[in-house]
Amino acid sequence: MRAQHEGQPFTHACRVYYEDTDAGGVVYYVNYLKFMERARTEWLRALGCAQSQLAAENLLFVVHSAEARYLAPARLDDELRVSAEIIELNRASLRFRQQVWRTSDATLLCEGQIMVACVRADSFKPRAIPEALRAAFAGAGLSPAGE
Repeated sequence: MRAQHEGQPFTHACRVYYEDTDAGGVVYYVNYLKFMERARTEWLRALGCAQSQLAAENLLFVVHSAEARYLAPARLDDELRVSAEIIELNRASLRFRQQVWRTSDATLLCEGQIMVACVRADSFKPRAIPEALRAAFAGAGLSPAGE
């Protein structure tokens, strides 16, 4: 497992497809949460851990809560840059700060915080984040809460 570069949010590039837009031709608000989910998934993969591997180890990360602010619209064919950075690391949860930017003009479109809980795949009961994963997460320059 690789640690995230200290102080550097992970970024993921994506493009707006027709299916992401509403009748007004702009990205439907809930799709920003999908873009954020993809960035978190790719960030985990960049750390050397695929979600399918975690599920095989009876571990899942599930969204506990989400907060988003919408600042400007994205439109069909826009290229986006989605960031993910851990701002809080607890025993069985993580809080991410995420932003969605339009690449062409560096406009911040949406920002939010997502709380993700670590649970057992078989029961959905909370479980501690495994040490190897915690070490990779802590590489973001955070000290675990309560320590």
